[in-house]
Amino acid sequence: MRVLLTGASGQLGRALRASAPKMVSGTSLELICTARCADSGSGLFELDLSNPESCREAIKIWQPDWVLNVGAYTAVDKAEKEGALAYAVNAKAPRSLAIALAEFSSNSRMLQISTDFVFNGLQGSPYQTDQSFDPLNVYGVTKAEGETAVHEILGTNSQGRATVLRTSWVYGPVGSNFLRTMLKLHRQCADEMKPLRVVADQVGSPTSTLGLAKACWAVLEQQVTGILHWTDAGAASWYDFAVAIGEIGHSEGILEKIAQVIPISTSDYPTPAKRPTYSILDCQESWKVLNLSPSYWRSALREVIHFVSA
Repeated sequence: MRVLLTGASGQLGRALRASAPKMVSGTSLELICTARCADSGSGLFELDLSNPESCREAIKIWQPDWVLNVGAYTAVDKAEKEGALAYAVNAKAPRSLAIALAEFSSNSRMLQISTDFVFNGLQGSPYQTDQSFDPLNVYGVTKAEGETAVHEILGTNSQGRATVLRTSWVYGPVGSNFLRTMLKLHRQCADEMKPLRVVADQVGSPTSTLGLAKACWAVLEQQVTGILHWTDAGAASWYDFAVAIGEIGHSEGILEKIAQVIPISTSDYPTPAKRPTYSILDCQESWKVLNLSPSYWRSALREVIHFVSA
């Protein structure tokens, strides 16, 4: 089975490469890793997701059985000013990849990674897979359009050829993410004997790239199509997450000292992009479909911290 992976140098892409199985659905796996910049030493081929022709050529040349589209523009605040680039990567690229798959193959499939930010966060119960979009920021709008394109071109029903997997608050041992930022700020604030102020009125489910990668491979293994939600189990505010990072980082020897963490409101920490206050996704059915048991988010965090270099 030939699988084309986009965003292979990103935090999820690297987790997928590290956990790639030798066999998928009883067939040997050939994983083609692509990124914005080629790197022969790391086995990365160039694929510029902001260029529709580059997307089309990649499908034409490689003729994959599956496309794992995990590459994305994820700088939520910068997207408010760089809307055109965010749209090109998050909306146009999935459309271009899907169109090319439809053109060059009658049975190739696609897994599109999406986000809780396609919802507005105003309800007080977990979001279902069939709920309507209502994003609050440019990033969410572009990811919603990417989902729509894949659905319209390849189909996400039982007869379709595409899977959309929404997730939330993704972090891992590499890349730019909340975990690594908080580890740095815990060290800095502890050294300077200053408190660390973190938003406490936004709630979601922190999700490890290690567990998310397993879910992605399960989609391919079981040839699942449709719309899925995957996060680690449980809920937390950013404040809860920051406190846990300090506690676990200290107990695991990553942090010598931890900072005092003070909860603040969203209004105390204004950002260019408006964010949902409630981002819990209902994953119950997806966990059953993929036959996977999620880790509690604090347990997953401890596992990831083992892989973070001091």
